[in-house]
Amino acid sequence: MKQLNHYTTNFTKQTFPITLVCDNINNAPNVGSLFRTADAFGVEKIIFCGSPIPIGRKMTKTSRATEKAVLFEEKESVLEIVNRLKLENYQIISLEITGNSQSIDSYVFPKNQNIALVVGDEAFGVSEAVLNLSDAVIHIDMFGQNSSMNVVQATTIALYEITKQCFKNKNLDN
Repeated sequence: MKQLNHYTTNFTKQTFPITLVCDNINNAPNVGSLFRTADAFGVEKIIFCGSPIPIGRKMTKTSRATEKAVLFEEKESVLEIVNRLKLENYQIISLEITGNSQSIDSYVFPKNQNIALVVGDEAFGVSEAVLNLSDAVIHIDMFGQNSSMNVVQATTIALYEITKQCFKNKNLDN
């Protein structure tokens, strides 16, 4: 069995109505990996809020040039972005463990609506102000001693579930 690469796979390039909103994520390898994950799941755009993103060798090494393929913006205020996206009729979904968050495996993502997935930095997560503006707060069930995982791994799991639910079987619904 021959291994395929990005030149020989049969995957169809697609972009989905998903915006990834990053609440103060500035670790260079994480930023690069978020570009790569966003590209892999056809995310329309990434909006980095708070600190400027670290453009440099560490970021570009992990992104593998996907920062050139994925649209992105840098904005100062995550609250302004979330409020703007709400006015544009985005479903605001924050990925965070809270007392009221819903497990990602039981959450039904909205079909036929733009989605803004908000993720936060490892130290503080998604800000409380953003959580209060969110239409939904979801979490990934954890079974070990730790109560959290790296933002890139969590984002990857969430984007997989969103695209699986909303877009994978799109042709079967017709």
